[in-house]
Amino acid sequence: MSRFLKESYQAMRAYVPGEQPRDMAYIKLNTNENPYPPAPAVAQALTAGEVEKLRLYSDPTCLGLREKLASLYAVETENVFVGNGSDDILNFLFMAYSREKGVAFADITYGFYSVYATLYGAEACVFPLKADFSLDYTEYCCLNKMVVIANPNAPTGLSLSLSQIEEIVKTNPEAVVVIDEAYIDFGGESALPLISKYENLVVVRTFSKSRSMAGARLGYAFAGKAIIADLEKLRYSTNPYNINRLTLLLGEKTVEENDYTLQTCEKIVATREKTVLRLTEIGFTVIPSKTNFLFAKYPGISGKQLYEALKAKGILVRHFAGERTKDYIRITVGTDSQMERFTEIIREITRGGNYA
Repeated sequence: MSRFLKESYQAMRAYVPGEQPRDMAYIKLNTNENPYPPAPAVAQALTAGEVEKLRLYSDPTCLGLREKLASLYAVETENVFVGNGSDDILNFLFMAYSREKGVAFADITYGFYSVYATLYGAEACVFPLKADFSLDYTEYCCLNKMVVIANPNAPTGLSLSLSQIEEIVKTNPEAVVVIDEAYIDFGGESALPLISKYENLVVVRTFSKSRSMAGARLGYAFAGKAIIADLEKLRYSTNPYNINRLTLLLGEKTVEENDYTLQTCEKIVATREKTVLRLTEIGFTVIPSKTNFLFAKYPGISGKQLYEALKAKGILVRHFAGERTKDYIRITVGTDSQMERFTEIIREITRGGNYA
């Protein structure tokens, strides 16, 4: 670090992305990527004519994509905001609403929340998850602080009910409540129906998981028109061309083929449930998941040992070294064949003690 960096930033604990090693061909089950390709229309849209248009700026209003999202989800175009990944949108939300009142989130959740709180000098109220990793929604009621909840949560996979989410939103009328629904297409109840009822609610989603476009960097959010106007003001004041032409086009194409997204999500959910059964038979404890990943532990073998043994066999999973998560690994749900290979290797590791 240079001596010029702001002191408060020097102490910031940056978010650590999942590793992307290139030393061998891995089965990647560590970054919650979709194992299936994007909708067919996405590849078909990558024509020479569209590539030629890269010399032109993208549409700063992102109107075409916003209109298609509005139509698909039965809201007004003015209720839709799009960003360069959902992280971009979360950044704007923390920028706009966290510092004045402070912000509340869980201790075991998406790592960027604490990063953004530090970045914008917001007082963070961090609530520990319960012993079973569930979130006590009552702790987030009547706070008068910005509330940010990943629902379903990462890395645990657990979900709150819509009635619980509504109680949080309803009891914090003077503060913004952000529900991060990155994994909602794999299970759980969306808070989207509540945006017409509560002016303080923002629902954030991404194209990275269910729509197989993690590399495109595209996210979207739903909220009342006033909050969307706030976000647009910040975007136009910082980076109005934050989404490139091709990403906007490909985003439109995948929304048009939403049936494909639903089908791949169904396949992933089916594979998830088969994997849960296999892991349970082997002796794992698996947290119930409404996502495209599993959070699991095996008695007598640490999460780090499992992670290292799997990596040595060409399979990447995610391990979080925190005190409450150190015994667990997070496993992205891949294709049936990938998960069959994963469970085959897991059986070898747990039977033979091949993890030292």
